[in-house]
Amino acid sequence: MQTYLSFLAAALYVLGSFVPNQRRLIESGFTFAAWLIHAAALWLTIFTPDALRVGFAVMLSSALWVSVLVYWLESRNLSLDGLKVLLLPNAALMVILPVFFSGSLVTLTGKTTMFPWHLGIALLSYSTLTIAAFHAVVMILQDAHLHKPNNQSLPAWLNAAIERLPALLTMEKILFRLITIGFVLLSLTVLSGVVFSEQVLGIAFKWDHKTVLSLFSWCLFGVLLIGRKWRGWRGKTVLSFTLSGFITLLLAYVGSRFVLEVLLHRSLS
Repeated sequence: MQTYLSFLAAALYVLGSFVPNQRRLIESGFTFAAWLIHAAALWLTIFTPDALRVGFAVMLSSALWVSVLVYWLESRNLSLDGLKVLLLPNAALMVILPVFFSGSLVTLTGKTTMFPWHLGIALLSYSTLTIAAFHAVVMILQDAHLHKPNNQSLPAWLNAAIERLPALLTMEKILFRLITIGFVLLSLTVLSGVVFSEQVLGIAFKWDHKTVLSLFSWCLFGVLLIGRKWRGWRGKTVLSFTLSGFITLLLAYVGSRFVLEVLLHRSLS
């Protein structure tokens, strides 16, 4: 069932990306229907009897699921047609990724009731910050396009999509909304990992590469928000901090899972 739902959601995402901008209501309907089916597919993938399924594919699929929701909500107030042709095809790809890379099962036997909540908050924080990184990349392309319109090194459809994006100031405001939400969720993830490590994870707290990189990423996003608040940071500084924080987090979780699951074919349970 999960496989059928994944491919159905992917098909609807693709259809939504081809709906003309004048048919906004139809496009919105396709996108929301795909998002709901995507949610059902994720639920069936992650939650199994007495276990949770995790892995790099599940994380990436969850990230695009959250990003589609943000896009769908924001598109009702802002013109985000340029984001549509960038986001929906990627969502179609990521929704079927767990079909091919199923990840590993983490048993709930012997775990406290806090464990699923910890994992859920962590997954949501990574997903939100993934959206922020995607948004930052789009802003970099948009800024380059302003200095060099109709860049021949980019496909024509990408140049056209960038031209339809909101103003950079509007894009930056959206970016900081995403970063603020992601930072709060990441803070809760780090806190629960430290305070409830023995009960939630079943192991004593230790300074492994995942812990160090997660804390470093948390510090980068914290410094960025402080710099924005007290120094008025904008532009390339903001984008550099955002991408650096995301890449650090990616190395801590998604990167290590990809190496273990795909390259080394090892289970993470």
